[in-house]
Amino acid sequence: MDRPLPFSSDLHAAYAHQRAAFRDDPYPAWPVRRDRLQRLLSLLREHEQALCAAIADDFGQRARAETEVLDLVPSLAALRHALRHGQRWMRARRASPGIWFRPASARVLPQPLGVVGIISPWNYPLYLAVGPLASALAAGNRAMLKVSEYTPAFGRLFAQLVHERFSADELVVFTGGAEQAAAFSALALDHLLFTGSTAVGHRVMAAAAANLVPVTLELGGKSPAVVAPGFDLELAARRIVYGKLVNAGQTCVAPDHVYVPRQRQREFAEACARAARELYPAGLGSADYCSIIDTRQYMRLQGMLEQARDAGAEVLPLFAGEQSQPERHRMAPVLLMDPAQSLRAMREEIFGPLLPVLGYDQPEQVLQRINEQPRPLALYWFDDDARRIEHVLRNTHSGGVTLNDTLMHVAQDELPFGGVGPSGMGHYHGRWGFDTFSKLKPVLRQRRLAGTALVRPPYGAVFARLIAIMKRWA
Repeated sequence: MDRPLPFSSDLHAAYAHQRAAFRDDPYPAWPVRRDRLQRLLSLLREHEQALCAAIADDFGQRARAETEVLDLVPSLAALRHALRHGQRWMRARRASPGIWFRPASARVLPQPLGVVGIISPWNYPLYLAVGPLASALAAGNRAMLKVSEYTPAFGRLFAQLVHERFSADELVVFTGGAEQAAAFSALALDHLLFTGSTAVGHRVMAAAAANLVPVTLELGGKSPAVVAPGFDLELAARRIVYGKLVNAGQTCVAPDHVYVPRQRQREFAEACARAARELYPAGLGSADYCSIIDTRQYMRLQGMLEQARDAGAEVLPLFAGEQSQPERHRMAPVLLMDPAQSLRAMREEIFGPLLPVLGYDQPEQVLQRINEQPRPLALYWFDDDARRIEHVLRNTHSGGVTLNDTLMHVAQDELPFGGVGPSGMGHYHGRWGFDTFSKLKPVLRQRRLAGTALVRPPYGAVFARLIAIMKRWA
């Protein structure tokens, strides 16, 4: 019989337990951190089948292959990356003191923050929990994880597996609903990382502010894709359709809408249909095509689609045959051709298999429209013109960019991942995550003989001459 999970509902008891443990060991040595990372890695390796099955159960239908490539492999990669590099990240970093402070020496000491909180979402329940944990544990912190209540099978299994491998003063998992999430956000943590919607991000940040808890917010928004004039339309369609339809569009960095040269919109739509049917030959009957997570999200997306139809937008199915299975919350993908800007599909993050296709005449028009909108989590620009690409990179803001593909920048452990403005704040992944969950403590060591003694009171002629020199060289 499984042991009952400790602190399964008592956040404050778990927090106090971890806080006391951190006070007893505020700077864990690398072997301690390595052991925690290795235990989490072995947990995933030994229980990958059960974890994939639990996630499929939560979605209703999600191919194991999709969970392996989008949840499991990135989680394993994040842990392995931390194990390879964590000891080096821990080392004090040399710094150079200002010329007037020599012969002092300076360094930056990465120090664990303490008790870190992570709130993970339902769309990639494994990776968006383990990715931040890899950073937090490598940095030497204790961690409290709140998983989404919308993936209950995964949440129960992961909580039990963590309980079997970790003491509650190292890592503890909570599976409660919205009330527990609100209480979690209000804890006096040393750092809080939240992944989810912008609307909930507002509430999380407000709750954390009461205790001056620093936050990393990984939100979403309407990430655009742009096909530049002259780019291979078939290639762009294949890569945009993949990025849109994997996980049935339930991806924070999925291309939300796409800009295409106006005279090539119909050609692009036909290429998208071919790409979708190559990826999922059986259409909605394909075992590789993911379901919408639940009825609530399914009805939200159907409402967007019906509003577009009622407003007269042209709707082009990407699958042949059956277009919906309400009882299984399965929804076939469609293109919305030049929908009105007033529609929900153009104002709200879609987070599903609807893809607005917007025509344009000049690339500068697209840049202007992108810059008029809230800054997105991702930008996907398909182009062969190096000069134009550089112009785009320097004249737009987004959390990240993939050129001539979609999604792929997120999978890079050597690149920071994070939003900007309404799409989030802060970064993690690899060294960037280690630094997020560390206090980079500046340390200056002064020598017995110090030049700064010459600029202390009483101020006289020597000071006047010296300060004149300092002002010229400052």
